Amino acid sequence: LCLFGCVCACLFVCVCLGVCACVSMCLSISVCVRLSVCVSFCLHVCLFACLYACVCVLLCVFALVVYRLYEEFPIMSNGESNLTQLYTKEAVDFIQARQNNKTPFLLYWAVDATHTPIYASKPFLGTSQRGLYGDAVRELDDSVGRILKALSDADLDNNTLVIFSSDNGGATYAKTEGGSNGPLLCGKETTFEGGMREPTIAYWPGRIPANSVSHQLGSLMDLFSTALTLGGVDIPSDRIIDGIDLSPALFNASIVDRPIFYYRGNEMMAVRVGIYKAHYWTWTNSIDEFNNGVDFCPGEVINNVTSHDQVNHTLQPLVFHLGQDPGEKFPLKSHSANYKAAMQIIEPIVANHKEKLVPGEPQLNKCDPAVQNWAPPGCEALKKCLPVPEHKQTDCTWPH
Repeated sequence: LCLFGCVCACLFVCVCLGVCACVSMCLSISVCVRLSVCVSFCLHVCLFACLYACVCVLLCVFALVVYRLYEEFPIMSNGESNLTQLYTKEAVDFIQARQNNKTPFLLYWAVDATHTPIYASKPFLGTSQRGLYGDAVRELDDSVGRILKALSDADLDNNTLVIFSSDNGGATYAKTEGGSNGPLLCGKETTFEGGMREPTIAYWPGRIPANSVSHQLGSLMDLFSTALTLGGVDIPSDRIIDGIDLSPALFNASIVDRPIFYYRGNEMMAVRVGIYKAHYWTWTNSIDEFNNGVDFCPGEVINNVTSHDQVNHTLQPLVFHLGQDPGEKFPLKSHSANYKAAMQIIEPIVANHKEKLVPGEPQLNKCDPAVQNWAPPGCEALKKCLPVPEHKQTDCTWPH
């Protein structure tokens, strides 16, 4: 696009020189006057073309670096930043550009204002009783409304699936700068419901009934398979795909029976089957972290459930009925009929999962500072490239 603009500038100069020559031939005045008029006109044209070319070059540089250098978007000491507004404008512009384009599109809009460091733009600062976090949530809500309006204005809403969700539960360790998980136990970084269960909204006028509620057990990994199905593409069969197609649940109010496995690192901590959840391991966070003020379960101490030690329950998993006890506070008695009936279903599912599981090398097991983005494309123009260190691969340490 930048090169195209510069070429257009050069062609513009050539065309104007040709027009100038024709005008000078047709003017019924002296040759000297014709020459003077022509030169003056061409100088102005050249000046305009040069300015246009300079703008093109600046746009080229800007396009390379604008979204890579985070320090260009400062967060003020009072939490003010307009980054969410920029994210929203990009999303709206993206949608508007496709108003007359009949090809499918995918917009992945992942804002981070509610993740520390918390921020909100000036119109939303101080507007919530929840403090800066509440301000950020209100701005996020407003932005979602603007994006949905853009879809409607572009007449794309009746042919677009919108999914609103999160990658984890609220970060309770962040105290007032994190979300609330209501009655659910603990928060982000744990495999309790407060860390793994997220509210999810699916929106498609004319396809998904309004105000309907689905009890389908889903995962963000399902979005891949669902998108392929909606796009008329077969789900790959040459590899194991963890997600399932949620179309039956979204459009036909059907329930697909499937388990969900909860992992922390490469250890299966728990499994959800229907309304039951079995914990094979439990752990909140280390006592060292806790003593330093980091608490993944603030104000929640459940005997034999929450622990700063990694507790192995594989011989007798803790089982919860999440319909009756969504807060995972009252494990079923191991001698009860409900416990035995649940484990009769859960045990073969876990055994089959572990038998067929093909372990991979976790990408975050190894740390290498050289692979970080020290010198992104375009950093030369702003003289902000950082020296790339030598490759030095070490074992990562993840305290969570």
